[in-house]
Order: sequence, then structure tokens, then C-alpha cells
Amino acid sequence: MIENDPAATEAAARASAQAAQAFVTGPVHFLGVGGSGMSGIARILLSEGVAVSGSDAKDSRRLTALRALGADIHVGHATANLGQAAAVVRSTAIKEDNPELLEAVARDLPVLHRSDALALVMRGSRGVAVSGTHGKTTTTSMLTVALQNCGAEPSFAIGGELHETGAYAHRGSGDVFVSEADESDGSFLRLGALVGVITNIEPDHLNYWQTFEALRAAFVTFALDIGARGGFVVACIDDPVTREIVAEARAAGVDVRTYGFDQDADYHVQVHDRSGTGWTFDVAVHGVRSPRITLQVPGAHNVLNATAALTAAIGLGFSDVDAAAGLEGFSGTRRRFDFRGEADGIRVFDDFAHHPTEVAATLRAAREVAGDGRVVMAFQAHHYYRTAMFVSEFGAAMGLADEVVVLEVFAPGEEPIPGASGQTMAAEVPLPAAQVLFEPSSAAVPAELVARAVPGDIIMTIGQGDVALMAPAVLDLLQLREESR
Repeated sequence: MIENDPAATEAAARASAQAAQAFVTGPVHFLGVGGSGMSGIARILLSEGVAVSGSDAKDSRRLTALRALGADIHVGHATANLGQAAAVVRSTAIKEDNPELLEAVARDLPVLHRSDALALVMRGSRGVAVSGTHGKTTTTSMLTVALQNCGAEPSFAIGGELHETGAYAHRGSGDVFVSEADESDGSFLRLGALVGVITNIEPDHLNYWQTFEALRAAFVTFALDIGARGGFVVACIDDPVTREIVAEARAAGVDVRTYGFDQDADYHVQVHDRSGTGWTFDVAVHGVRSPRITLQVPGAHNVLNATAALTAAIGLGFSDVDAAAGLEGFSGTRRRFDFRGEADGIRVFDDFAHHPTEVAATLRAAREVAGDGRVVMAFQAHHYYRTAMFVSEFGAAMGLADEVVVLEVFAPGEEPIPGASGQTMAAEVPLPAAQVLFEPSSAAVPAELVARAVPGDIIMTIGQGDVALMAPAVLDLLQLREESR
């Protein structure tokens, strides 16, 4: 093969243009349409009048919502599901032997990765890509709500549902498109955004990247690509790895606006009050302070998320007063310190945290919310590889709670790794043995949590898998206990 062959380059460009045209006119079929990213793109296409079909392994709330919007949705994968599709969108989770994918290839249909499809729906907008190991969903959500309060009518694609509207994707009438940018499979490098946010960078998703050095290099590329498009990067200078990337990007001429508690931050946070319901703070920009903001969501990490959103909104040309007011109105997203209810004097919260740093941040916020009460938690890790990397770190993070119930790892379809288990994590929790339980039966966990909690405590269900479905059962048991007194 001849390198830089003009004919090959032209053919590739023509094929790409044909794929894009098929995607925007449809019909478009989504493989794994129940995922938050995939279903969000499908919703946007449906709002634009494009015919959409899709399939997933199991039914879900998202599939029900897409059916209500007019999509042809199937549970299970079969070649007939493709129908008259002109283009197919797949996620990284779709395996090469998927029958619908094989049928699409046999028909010579264009097959787009989810991130390429997202880049197409973002095309023509001022795209904002929110990246980082932790805080992406919350920061994307906060920026969306802030911009809505500024009258910007943004489009958005978020990994969680906004409490304000229940939506996780929407085509707005404005020229800004805010998107959560996923680094787990390199997708964040494909979006072509004008503004890039980097919240923090820690080892994760090394099943894809193999080494932390490769992951770090990808974030450098992300920042340099934003600079090459004439955009700007918003980065948390409190995070040591992000600070290094800020220096590299600035040395290459990239416009970087830093934020954080650190005195060197361009957007420097000053906290005025800490409470379990939300911190009050303002931000100094070149010595000029923003309006004070009192958040409805707890924790220092959410102050940083909000500051990232404020920094991006100001950089896009919107009023700090309007953006700050929008941030004050932000009430959270589903499964991010999500209040699920109260019974028998005990509040129940659910959280998506699946990395030790996230678990620790969530539990520190839980301490503030609990006040004089205790924190009773259940945790379920996601993926054997992540558990193997962070067994000790997960244990240390869970030690911030008072009572801990650990479930088996959620890793469907994965080969177990010796030592990467719920039982091993439970043994690493630095609490007295009576306060830590490994419970392999998920059905028994709600009763264990209720038995350990007393009025004034809070219960946290944290992680992915069965634990995400437990809050209703916990609340039912608390209600029964309250009624029996």
C-alpha cells in the first residue's frame, strides 16, 4: 500500500461523507440503544424527524421512553431488527460477532461508532466536551442548567438524567452543544469540540489504554486538538496530573483557563460556608469576584464541578450572574448523590461512584449530610480489572462509612481475576469486623442495611449492578419497621 495515496484518501473522504449523509437522513439503527450515550443520540435524531430503530439485550426505562417517541425498539439481537436501515451506530460494548453487526457489514451499510455519531449531531454547534475521570456527568449537567438559565437554549447529551426535566439528551435551538466526553474507549478524541473541560485524571479504563501513560497522553492530545481548532480548555489545577497537562498545553500555545481551590487558579474558589445541603462559595477571576453561589448538592467535589461549569459558561460569553443563578437552581442528576426517600427517620441516597476517589468523595459528602447521624452503605464494584487495580483503595474509601455491606463485583461476561472480589474488598475495610459484611446474595442486602441503620442515620447504595436497584426495597423495609413500632 502506498502511503498518503491521494486516491485512497479521496475514497475514504467520500465514504465518510456518504456515511454522514446516511446518518442524518436515516433510517438509523442503534446496536445497544439502551446505553445512556446511544439512547441520547437516538432521542436527538427522533426530534429531528429521522426514523430510528434499535435493539438491546434487555428492556429498560430508556427503551420505553424511545418507544414513546416513535422509535422501533427490539429486545434481543436478530438480523431482522435492521429493517430498512441506511446506517448503523454501535457502541464499544457491541461484540464483533453480533448478528446485527454482521448483517450490516454484509449489506455494506455504513457502521458508525457512537462517538462518531455524536460528533455528527454536534456538527455546526459550538461544542463543549466535558472530560475527566470523575465528575463528568455532574459538570455536564451543571453547565447545561447554567446555560439554560442564561437563555442559551443549549443542546446536550449527558450520561445521567437531569432532575429538573428528567432528560439526558435534547436538541436545543441555540448554537451551543454540551456533551459528556467519554475517555473509556478514546471516544472523547473524536468529538471535534471547540471547548474542552478536564476535571481530573487518574488511572482508570486501563483495560482499553493498557498504561496510565497512554491515558495521560490521550488527554494531552485532547487539549492540543481543542487548541488547534481555536478553542479553549477549562482545567482543574488542583489535580496534579491535570496541572502537568495545563503546562504542556500552554507551552504549545493552547488557551487554558484553570480553576480550583489552589491560589494559582485563574478562577479561584473561595468557600464561605459548608453545610450538608450544599456549600456557599464564589470565584475570583483576575481579582473580580463572581456572585456567591449556594449549591443544592453537597461536597467540595461539587464546588469544583460547579466552578468548571461557571468557567466554561463565562468563556462562551455568558453572564456570570445568570450562570451562577442557574447553578444555584441545579438539583442534581439521577444516581449522583440521588435522594431516593426517607422512612423511619432514615434518608436513603443512591450514587453511581465506581472508582475509589469517587467513593471517598461521595462518603465525605455523606458525612456532611448525615450531621450527627451515621453513614450506612452498600457497595458493588464494576469490572474485575478495576477491582484488581484498586482492592486496597476501595477498602480504604469504604472505611469512611460507619457500617459497610459489600456485594460481589458486577462484571457480566468477564473472566474473574483472582483476588478481585467483594470478599477481598471487604477484608480491606479498616473498620471493626462487626461493622463490615460481605454479602454475596444481593437479595439479602436491603435487610442488612436496614438492620444496621437507626433513626438519624443515612443509607447510601453506591456502585453499579444490583446495588443500583436497591433503594426502593430499602425504603419499603424502613417503612414496614416504622409502621410496626
